Order: sequence, then C-alpha cells, then structure tokens
Amino acid sequence: MGRRLILSPADIRALKGRRRLAMLTAYDYPMALALDQVGLDIMLVGDSMGEVELGYDSTRAVTLEMMAHHVRAVANGATRTHICGDLPADTYTTPAQAVESAQVLIDAGAHSVKLEGALVPQVEAIIAAGIPVMGHVGLLPQTAEGGYRKHGKTTEEASQLAADARALDAAGCYAIVIECVDAEASREITEAVTAPTIGIAAGTDCDGQVLVSTDLLGLLPNPPAFVQARANLREIIQGAAAEFAAEVRATAVPPAVRAGETHQR
Repeated sequence: MGRRLILSPADIRALKGRRRLAMLTAYDYPMALALDQVGLDIMLVGDSMGEVELGYDSTRAVTLEMMAHHVRAVANGATRTHICGDLPADTYTTPAQAVESAQVLIDAGAHSVKLEGALVPQVEAIIAAGIPVMGHVGLLPQTAEGGYRKHGKTTEEASQLAADARALDAAGCYAIVIECVDAEASREITEAVTAPTIGIAAGTDCDGQVLVSTDLLGLLPNPPAFVQARANLREIIQGAAAEFAAEVRATAVPPAVRAGETHQR
C-alpha cells in the first residue's frame, strides 16, 4: 500500500462541505507513531500538553522551547499526517514576534501553526511569511479567567464570535477551531465562514471535531464531561505495571545476594 500524502492547508480548506475533518492531539513519538496509521486529517501538537502531559495548572506555563521539543518528537513519528503546532502564550504579541515564533515550530517539523483569538495582524504576517495558520475562537485557554465556560450563549457574544471567525477567515486561516461554544452559535459561525470549522465542546454542526488524545483514551482521571472515552488506558497501564511488579517480587532472591550475605571471591 502506498504512502498517503499529507493534506496541505489548501486540501483541508477544500474539504469544507465535502466531508468532516478529524483531528487529535499528539505530544510525543509513540502517540504520533500510532495515530499516524489511522487516517487522521490533522495532528495537533497543542499547548494543552502543559496540563495533560506536564501537570501544570494551565497552558500558560508552556514555552516556545517546550512546544518545539514536542513538535519535533511528533514529527519524528508522523510521516503522513498534517502536523499543526500551537503558538504558546506570550509568543505572538506582535506580528514580528508571531512570525519568529511560528518559524521555530515550522523548523521543528510542523506544517502549520495555530494561535488563539482574532489577531488579524499576526495571522496576516505569519501567512505573508509563507506559514499556514489555523485560527481559534471561543474559549481561549491562554487568556481565560475565572475558569472555563460555554461561550456564545448571548446574542451579543455570539455575534462577536461570528465576527472574529469571519475576520480570521478573511485573513486567510485554512481552518478555525471553535472551542466551548454554544451549539447554535457554532452552527452559525460554520455557515458564515469559507474555512472549515473544527469543534471541541461546540456541538455537532462544525465541519470537524478535535479531542485531546489523553481524554479520548482514558489516560487521566476525571476527563471533561463532553468527552466519551473510547478506552481506559490508565487502567490497562496500571494493571500491566502491577502484574510486572508482582512477578518481580515473586521471583526467589538468588542465594548470593540474600540479606546479610556477601559475595566471596
């Protein structure tokens, strides 16, 4: 069987209205190697790895150096899936900085980058530098205050989200993530833009869906309520490790290393 070609940003954009897009996060080589075989459209190296892989309280602890490290690991494992890398907090405050940061992730192996919010000047600058950009509206974890909540429930907020998405679309984003947004508002955004939308906790009417792979696979306790875990790898890992430990302890200690004895030459 021949190698499947990596979808380009133009390919991804052209899929709107033709079929849904499937995107999962990946943060390391083993996960990338596994996910690369299943026909995903996009593998997102998200700054969510700060929380689900590194145990930080928020994504704001993630640095550009960390992101480049994880992008490189994923690129080593994924050879047939489009890789998008998140620009971490405070690395795209100006258009010039945004271009520099985006280039770091491209050099590490990403095919495109994602940033949060309707930062049109930054998006335009990155695209002008030849780097494709995925947009992101709704819940913006890097700047969220007071906890995560559903966005777009009021008419005013829904209108602003739609305006933000249209601005990102016009700026040239090849796709737009809609996170934690009211389902009706997500549907209206999806209908209003020419770029495909990829939802997470945003209803079923987006052009695609994305999940954090550790949530999908049951690697962590207490996954988000909107996630239907498809496996319980945490339990499998614990069982395998416990079985290994029991087998090791059940093996007789060699006579020469029993307590109180020394090896004589």
